[in-house]
Amino acid sequence: MEKGKDVSSNAKGLAGRYAGALYDLAEDAKSVDAVLADLKSLAELIEAHDDLKAVISSPIYAQADQAAAMTAMLEKAKANPLTVKFVGAVAGNSRLFVLPQIISAFAELVANRRGEITAEVVSAVELDASRQAAVEKTVAKLAGAETVSLSMRVDPSLIGGLIVRIGSKMFDTSIKTKLNRLEAAMKGAM
Repeated sequence: MEKGKDVSSNAKGLAGRYAGALYDLAEDAKSVDAVLADLKSLAELIEAHDDLKAVISSPIYAQADQAAAMTAMLEKAKANPLTVKFVGAVAGNSRLFVLPQIISAFAELVANRRGEITAEVVSAVELDASRQAAVEKTVAKLAGAETVSLSMRVDPSLIGGLIVRIGSKMFDTSIKTKLNRLEAAMKGAM
């Protein structure tokens, strides 16, 4: 087995175990929705700020400093106490580098337990509320579900169009992919 694949599968297993433990705690505290909202906001912050990415992923920072920074940030944001304690525990166990995967696994676990289907939508530009609603409706039809939870992300390199992932299925309507196919076809014709 390749070393990179081993680390990846270990991280996924680790993230799933942490997410499962958090779900059980949140369910007991009747705060699943609050914790999910906190974690989604945290994921957006991590994605948007390189400094925060460095704090959670760099071994340069001491785990006590990582825990203090994350705790202070979450408390300032008035996050649920369970979220604050959980992220502090993850930092205290030197596992902050897995936090984005834990957040994804938690969101997926919540959706599965509620019978929702989760989908990732990558667009070239930020979608306004009406376009998001239209995408959500279309994804729900594609998935054959009434309720769909969308994870939206922007990737300007797509130029235009969308990439939608529903479980193992992917629908790619991006201009980037169409241009790549056209280029490949043109190379084959020469």
